[in-house]
Amino acid sequence: MPAEPQTTDVAIIGAGPVGLFAVFECGMLKMRCHVVDSLAVIGGQCAALYPEKPIYDIPGYPKVMAQELIDRLTEQAAPFEPVYHLDQQVTGLQRSEAGRWRLTTAKGTEIDAAAVMIAAGCGAFGPNRPPLTGIEDYEGSAVHYLVQRREAFRGKRIVIAGGGDSAVDWALSLAELAAKIHVVHRRPKFRAAPDSVERLHRLAETDKLDLVIPYQLAGLTGAGGVLSSVEVADLEGQVKSLPADILLPFFGLSMNLGPIADWGLNLDHHHITVAPATSETNAPGIFAIGDIASYPGKLKLILSGFSEAAMAAHAIRPLIYPDEELHWEYSTTKGLPTPAEP
Repeated sequence: MPAEPQTTDVAIIGAGPVGLFAVFECGMLKMRCHVVDSLAVIGGQCAALYPEKPIYDIPGYPKVMAQELIDRLTEQAAPFEPVYHLDQQVTGLQRSEAGRWRLTTAKGTEIDAAAVMIAAGCGAFGPNRPPLTGIEDYEGSAVHYLVQRREAFRGKRIVIAGGGDSAVDWALSLAELAAKIHVVHRRPKFRAAPDSVERLHRLAETDKLDLVIPYQLAGLTGAGGVLSSVEVADLEGQVKSLPADILLPFFGLSMNLGPIADWGLNLDHHHITVAPATSETNAPGIFAIGDIASYPGKLKLILSGFSEAAMAAHAIRPLIYPDEELHWEYSTTKGLPTPAEP
């Protein structure tokens, strides 16, 4: 016999930083949450892709490591006793005659909720791999698409390829412990935070880091999964060899909305269009927050997602307590409320 659906006020799809903060905001309004994530750990991309990467634009934290941010957000949500369903992808979403939503996961879990918050980043993600012959022979040993533990790269000769924030930020971070870093980019201009780019150029004036521009990856040399050099070519096709133990290609992530794309929501280039004031989608009771949400003037920042989580929670509350007027108080005044009974 199939298990009875688990009932909650709000079902949150995505256990990244924005989804975690949504638990807190809902809890402050006495709403219970179940959280579903396709990853096996809490934290989304922060935990899976760059747990030891510093983040500089979180209010109150001049610098915070991604995993530390996740730990603090998990701690902040804990008093409201969220139920986590990890390593599960939401495969089905249907509306009942009563106007509630029934979520089904790939593992057969069913959740009945009054409202749904989609905080799924940009859906499932994977790295964009450079088209290098034989690269699969080095993946996992010498070629890595993410950095989970900085210490693993101590004393290594590292080639970082890419021109965005990930490439620049990791070049700055790993320069502290690598033997040598080469940053390969096909154009002189980097698409990263101006302050980070300035720091990168200052570092390139030392013997710790070389800027290899304008060049692009051309090949790998080594044997048995052990890398000895990375071949790069300039715009005229002239090739040179960079001695290397490690290649870190940062060419972004390929995003896939998966089943979300089939739920009848208004989509805009793999994002979900929402009302800016509430984060509600075109489907009543379904809200999208964080990177997956789209509206005019949208900034893809974690702090924007935090704000959207708060607005969505306040928009959802009348669905849970239709006959109860909200008398708003600051958290410094009322403290943490007791979670509502099931």
